[in-house]
Amino acid sequence: MQVLLHYGLFLPLGADVFLSTNQFIWLVIATVFIAAAGNIINDIYDVEIDKVNKPDKIMVGKSISEKTANYLFIAFTVIGVGVGFYLSNQIEKPEFFGFFIVISALLYLYASFLKSILLIGNIAVSFLVAFSLIIVGLFDLFPAINFVNQDYQSFVFKIVLNYALFAFYLNLMREIVKDIEDIDGDKKGEINTLPIAIGRKRASNIVFGMGVISLFITIYYTYIYLYNYTAAVVYALLLILAPLLYFCVKIWDAKSKSDYHFLSKLLKIIMLLGMASILLFSFVTIL
Repeated sequence: MQVLLHYGLFLPLGADVFLSTNQFIWLVIATVFIAAAGNIINDIYDVEIDKVNKPDKIMVGKSISEKTANYLFIAFTVIGVGVGFYLSNQIEKPEFFGFFIVISALLYLYASFLKSILLIGNIAVSFLVAFSLIIVGLFDLFPAINFVNQDYQSFVFKIVLNYALFAFYLNLMREIVKDIEDIDGDKKGEINTLPIAIGRKRASNIVFGMGVISLFITIYYTYIYLYNYTAAVVYALLLILAPLLYFCVKIWDAKSKSDYHFLSKLLKIIMLLGMASILLFSFVTIL
């Protein structure tokens, strides 16, 4: 997603970018290592839960020991934060280093504490997904702002915010779907997810409502901003709206664990297709 923003949006639109190619690579590396560290610490805390939810996919305690996993978590965090520190100072924005500290702390807090609080963990993870896009704008667009280009830079950053909101919303839907899928293991781990608090069916109904809202928002966005571009409209109809509509139909009747597993994957695909539309958006904007 970060590569798509830099090479598929900022450069084609002619926005003034601040990061050199090497500096942008450092930003991506920092993101990857910090995200990997977050996945590792989450797997460490979820060993007992995953024995119920996904016994065939457990790594900690099987493929690698918990001690090794902890070492990897520390190493990946140090590398990610260290690269963030280096990059922030290289571009003479040392205050930006704080972003990497906060993100790493949030990932640890999510794994150890936040995910056990109703909806807070879901929101925290979805925010971090959205922020992985926003941070590209903060590093690449804002330092290059001057009196001449400030309006155009802000315009491009608003596009980034739109995609970040899309990623946040769909990821939040997916987090709830995953909680419905993993309700048995989460009960064992004493995690207070939405399905545990209000029941599987009510949680499904909430996700259905969120899906319907996402449909209307996408239709509105397509009509207001892309109506004059046939290719963009066709893309939105076939690759975003149609899958969203199919999701809404399937979530209404979903009952089994396999149903929710499929729906979780479907949302991941919709998010990927939505982000891929960055390339199309930059094309129609140039037109």
